[in-house]
Amino acid sequence: MAIFYDQELRLFHLQSKNTSYAFQILKQGYPAHIYWGKKVRGLQLDRLLQIQERASFSPNPDQGQLNLSLDALPQEFPSYGASDFRSPAYQVKLPNGSTICELTYDSHAIYSGKKKLEGLPAVYVESDSEAETLELTLKDDMTGLTAVLSYTVFEDHDAITRSVKFINNGEMTLDLQRALSMSVDFIHDRFEMLQLSGAWARERYVHKRKLEPGMQSVESRRGSSSHMQNPFLALLSEGATEDHGDVYGVNLVYSGSFIAGVEVDQFHSSRLFIGINPFDFNWKLEAGQQFQTPEAVMVFSSEGLGGMSRTYHELYRTRLTRGEFRDKARPILVNNWEATYFNFNADKIEAIATAGKELGIEMFVLDDGWFGKRNADTTSLGDWFVDRNKLPNGLEDLVARVKRLDMQFGLWFEPEMVSPESELYKAHPDWCLHVEGRRRSQGRNQLILDFSRQDVRDYIVKTVSDILSSAPITYVKWDMNRNMTEIGSALLPADRQRETAHRYMLGLYEVLETITSSFPHILFESCSGGGGRFDPGMLYYMPQTWTSDNTDAVSRLKIQYGTSIVYPISTMGAHVSAIPNHQVGRKASLETRGNVALSGNFGYELDLTVFTDEEKEAVKKQVALYKEVRHLVQFGDFYRLLSPFEGNDTAWMFVSKDKSEAFVVYVSVLQEPNAKLDRFRLKGLDPNRDYVLDGEEGAYGGDELLNAGLQTPRFHGDYSSKVYRFTAVK
Repeated sequence: MAIFYDQELRLFHLQSKNTSYAFQILKQGYPAHIYWGKKVRGLQLDRLLQIQERASFSPNPDQGQLNLSLDALPQEFPSYGASDFRSPAYQVKLPNGSTICELTYDSHAIYSGKKKLEGLPAVYVESDSEAETLELTLKDDMTGLTAVLSYTVFEDHDAITRSVKFINNGEMTLDLQRALSMSVDFIHDRFEMLQLSGAWARERYVHKRKLEPGMQSVESRRGSSSHMQNPFLALLSEGATEDHGDVYGVNLVYSGSFIAGVEVDQFHSSRLFIGINPFDFNWKLEAGQQFQTPEAVMVFSSEGLGGMSRTYHELYRTRLTRGEFRDKARPILVNNWEATYFNFNADKIEAIATAGKELGIEMFVLDDGWFGKRNADTTSLGDWFVDRNKLPNGLEDLVARVKRLDMQFGLWFEPEMVSPESELYKAHPDWCLHVEGRRRSQGRNQLILDFSRQDVRDYIVKTVSDILSSAPITYVKWDMNRNMTEIGSALLPADRQRETAHRYMLGLYEVLETITSSFPHILFESCSGGGGRFDPGMLYYMPQTWTSDNTDAVSRLKIQYGTSIVYPISTMGAHVSAIPNHQVGRKASLETRGNVALSGNFGYELDLTVFTDEEKEAVKKQVALYKEVRHLVQFGDFYRLLSPFEGNDTAWMFVSKDKSEAFVVYVSVLQEPNAKLDRFRLKGLDPNRDYVLDGEEGAYGGDELLNAGLQTPRFHGDYSSKVYRFTAVK
């Protein structure tokens, strides 16, 4: 069992392999949070709950218990307006205009397994024995509103998921104005908050700050999870590091606008929360209707950030991503985007594919520009038919040419968008998100199709499916290159317009479920100008994401390092591109560009036909190396050794599950004369085994590598790197 209920104390204790989470139902019906942290047996956890009388400015909801104040009580799902002045988990507007609602305990159920979330992505089980779920039902007697709080404990995966289903069991129509997925109160504020923030081409940089009184939060109001913020937060205890200390992570399985934050109150307690952004959100909940929030994934680690990351990695790799490619080695590919942009024909594409085959590459991916009249980014999105000027014999002929090389073929789409200069827009100008009478702002010369509409979804499913059925395509890059403006739908009534953004996400998820289920043999990769929608919601449908449009190796050190805080390496696309780099103009060596890209789903994004013989030999070696280590990179345990956010050098490593193999990547950015002599320690190895380093005689003790380390490599020249392969002595 993973969930225990003490009927006398009305106390719930959730236990995973290394974690305990506990709360108690008070006599007034309020669920009071008690503990989340390292696993305890929990003999009398109720002793941890401190209820203390505060000043009159923290009112008492029960005059029979004057020491109880909701303004100070640690809670599981707090409301606003009935004596708790802190940030609420939910808010409901009644027909009389008031927003007072108070959900209290009604009932609960505990069962094995985990139910699917209706219309939403979520972590799943393959057997009911893998998890146990608590459904805690709260009710507001005045309105009849019911909230079912779901807690699922993945005992072996060491994670807890939370979500909420709101059900209107009353007779009046309610407006749900705030509906978070989880909230948890800590009794102190001795934390650092870690967030993953950035911009296009600079995604998911690691930022940390000490908690201060008041609100600190990250959010997206862009209609997507965004380049700027990621739907993730972690709280680090005092002194916590990569390998030591308590860390609490929360991540939202959602791809739309979100909010995540911590409020430190007057008593120095901390309220951590995450969910759909309530900004510009409203959901009309008529009698008998229900609303499901996205799922929050909660991970506690007593082994620092690294322990938290590996928990998320294993859970997401095996119980979030799905389909044939979840456990399959991902192919090495070459993409023509930075090689040709829109200027190509069938012969040019075949030439790049031929060069790739000679170097051992396994797949060719045709990027933007193959459809409609797409010679620039000003036209044709939505017109998903082949441009016969570029491909006179059609897509089928080009795919056949590539397949004759014994290579797989992939294709780029941007199905959520429409160009004003397109046949689709001219036929259906009301199919885009828009507000009648207002400007239709463009981004990258395009508008967003209204996926809240069934007719739009049906069109996209049919046109994309027709293309995918026309030829043996085995990979799709699904792009999305702008954020939402003028958010409105021509089909929704006035009182439901603020539902548009969330209905869009539900519609997108429906389309993705339909298409990916219909083509299970295709490896789908999501993209949003690179990493603008790198979130668990998209990974549920597509097991990998184009990590960033920035392909510069030095930039990628921070991008890939930051992404690894939450997301598995098997979800990251990483390519070698040309120099000078097209985003920042940097000239890194082919060796370093390759070594950084090896730490992901490996590929190339340049014109292979212009390589010198020396460069071709180098690429052959890179490709051969990746084929030997990709089982480690894609399915092994990942350890961060040196942070690019803290110094000039970056290092990380991959270790097989049985600790018999390891692959280490070390990159030094800028060189200086007479640099200090140093060592760096490895992680994750078996201290009682000996390891052979590829290319060297003799062996290293695992304990030596873990505790004494290796000599820091010496380089001559900036942007230098080295890789190490260790194999255990049998």
